[in-house]
Amino acid sequence: MPSETSRLAVRKTYKLYVGGAFPRSESGRSYPVYSAKGTWMANAVLASRKDVRDAVAAARKAFPGWAGRTAYNRGQILYRIAEMLEGRRDQFATEVAEAEGLDRAAALAVVDASVDRWVWYAGWADKIAQVLGNANPVAGPYFNLSTPEPTGVVGVVAPAESSLLGLVSVMAPVIVTGNTAVLLASEERPLPAVTFAEVLATSDLPGGVVNLLTGRVSELLPWLASHFDVNAIDLTGVTDPELAAEAERAAAENLKRVVRPPQGPVDWSADPGLERMTAFVETKTVWHPKGM
Repeated sequence: MPSETSRLAVRKTYKLYVGGAFPRSESGRSYPVYSAKGTWMANAVLASRKDVRDAVAAARKAFPGWAGRTAYNRGQILYRIAEMLEGRRDQFATEVAEAEGLDRAAALAVVDASVDRWVWYAGWADKIAQVLGNANPVAGPYFNLSTPEPTGVVGVVAPAESSLLGLVSVMAPVIVTGNTAVLLASEERPLPAVTFAEVLATSDLPGGVVNLLTGRVSELLPWLASHFDVNAIDLTGVTDPELAAEAERAAAENLKRVVRPPQGPVDWSADPGLERMTAFVETKTVWHPKGM
């Protein structure tokens, strides 16, 4: 048997995550990813606009089935993802430490916070309707009921400054409410996101509910924002004001809902509140006559 020192390193191949599979980009392009200390870590896929179209098509195909599941079942599936996250705790800690320049203890704390955050959102799956919904008082012999429903396909730009906790904080509220997502990973720190996609693939989340693209956000975002089959877009991870403004103008073409980039630094460890879950739901109101 060869000794540990004589073995060749088995380099990981990082791919896209689209429709529950890990395809290579049709462009055949890649780009180098470096650690916070400037050392080479891996080559990541440089996705193309065709990959954007494929990801949106996969998200649209998955939307009816995911939105049609019971809220309780969605919560079960999200909790299973948290279990899988916990199982890869050491791997995530290594990738977060290298990406963000943290020591081991700080990276483990980020991973633990990410798991806890995911569990927190999973617990909201069957409660958000009770908080946002209502039985409205009306004049007349009618029941008037309001309930939140998912918006549809949501494009999400992951924040670069928090490669895992920030990623979880923008992605979980989108899918827990029944939407499907096309996620643009951080260009500088994509590796925790790709590993997270592997977690999703080995959980019982249906393929296409989350689709992950890596590459140049400035290249991919305009096509995602202008796509007419995308219903909303979260620009939280966009740091270039001109790119964000361009994306907003493109989103206006089909009246997408837009979450604008924050005005200052975000404390991703703070209580997330309900704002992100309410951003991508529509309130449906139904009138029903009262029985005699």
